[in-house]
Amino acid sequence: MTQNHYGVKTRSAASNVARLTQKNSTISFKKLSVLSTGVFFALSLSMNTAQADIASAEDARAPSIVDTSAPIAALSTLTSIDDSKPLKVTVPNIQSFETKAGVTVLFVQTTALPIVDIDLRFNAGSARDDSIRKDGFGIANMTATMLEQGSKSLDENAFTRAVETLGINLSSSAYKDMFIVSLRSLSDDKHLLPAIDLMTQMVNEPAFNKEVLARNKARLLVGLQQQKQDPNSLASIAFDNALYGSHPYAHPSVGTLESVPTIEQQHLIDFKNRYLVAANASLSMTGNLTLQQAKKMAEDITDQLPAGQIAAKLPEPAPLTQAKHIHIPFPSTQTTVLMGQLGSQRATDPIAQQQQTNFAVGNEVMAGGDFNARLMTEIRQNLGYTYGISGSMSPMLARGPYQIGFSTRNDKARAAIDASLDVINKTLATGITKDEMRLTTDNLKNSFPMGFSSNAGINGLLAMMNFYQLPTSYLADYTDRIDQVTLTGVNNTLRSTLQPDNFLIVTVGQEDPWTKKTSAKNSNK
Repeated sequence: MTQNHYGVKTRSAASNVARLTQKNSTISFKKLSVLSTGVFFALSLSMNTAQADIASAEDARAPSIVDTSAPIAALSTLTSIDDSKPLKVTVPNIQSFETKAGVTVLFVQTTALPIVDIDLRFNAGSARDDSIRKDGFGIANMTATMLEQGSKSLDENAFTRAVETLGINLSSSAYKDMFIVSLRSLSDDKHLLPAIDLMTQMVNEPAFNKEVLARNKARLLVGLQQQKQDPNSLASIAFDNALYGSHPYAHPSVGTLESVPTIEQQHLIDFKNRYLVAANASLSMTGNLTLQQAKKMAEDITDQLPAGQIAAKLPEPAPLTQAKHIHIPFPSTQTTVLMGQLGSQRATDPIAQQQQTNFAVGNEVMAGGDFNARLMTEIRQNLGYTYGISGSMSPMLARGPYQIGFSTRNDKARAAIDASLDVINKTLATGITKDEMRLTTDNLKNSFPMGFSSNAGINGLLAMMNFYQLPTSYLADYTDRIDQVTLTGVNNTLRSTLQPDNFLIVTVGQEDPWTKKTSAKNSNK
């Protein structure tokens, strides 16, 4: 074994490959053994069935020895269900510390694989575009794109070649709220040291080459033109624009056909200098490192970040005070429907977090994506209007959207909308049932551990918690919040959160469902 730059003992690359190959061979042998056993069992069953058929044919008049009215004896011996115990979840051990630059770090040590996952996140999404240049939509997205396209030390080709040679995953992306730089690498010196170097180069010394920028803008404009042929994109853009108005969340993160051509190199430099700073950053790490090694790596990643200032708090969007219907003509046999309202912001205090858990349970019953959900049962199974319908809340730094979406035949669009609103209104009026709540809470608790079943899953949760400044007990308290859910609490939260009478409803299709119904009413007079 050797010791890397961060003090972690590692095997050679050849040794790691040999161990992984041996492990895969063992797994394959086990799978083969299971398969062979299954085949043997199937053949034995076939032989027994054939023998039974032959015996029956030889004496067709033989009386049956099975009493069909008696209970199945085997069921009385199944005691495993009676012995089942409540699920006990052990969440990852989260360690928190701060770098000399003032960046908060969340770290989870995992030693099963020689891998390290890193997430450097900034409060710097597309909601900040307008602060760089008026109507400068797409600046954050273009900055993220070009961080991956070369540094002052390496041009685009050399940078890409270095990433591919190491076999690492190194990327950057911008969303409405956040700007993310992520890295996945093997934990040995040969891979991790140059990977960290590339990561710090792309954050601190991006090239922002003018020729590459021009090419990016041309490609993006083609993509934005193609977006006009996608009804889901058209519905989403119209929904955000109508719901948020002049709020920074209103414009698409990638920009618009009007704004992208105006993006210049200096805009990217200004965005980086203003928002990709230590005061605006959070760092999360998961992998094959000790706490001491993680601290050393965190310092290496953040010590070159400019100090900067914390981004200003985003304004609160104003909710719609009455229903609003928007139709976008589109040549299709299907109508895409998106309906909803302003939702909630990410909860940080215990009371608000419990409210969000209450809503999550109620919404899963009403608008979850499975076939037990009320909207799916009524709109798909009973009425046959759509193949799928679901709704979800997207909490962000400011109030995110609550959206329900589906597609249906043009001539059924209005009926499907009315039926969906009817299900929502009935759910709010009568509430969900105790059995529905129990099924949902059991599902949420039992599926919860899957969220941290991998390094990437753990690091994603850490990054979310760190960005929204949630306590390190957030994961450990999750099942407690589910246990504290009550039927009254769920139904009251649904009623206080949703206002279907004021829903924004966007339709994209060949016929306007609102005009069609009005015309039908007038023709019946």
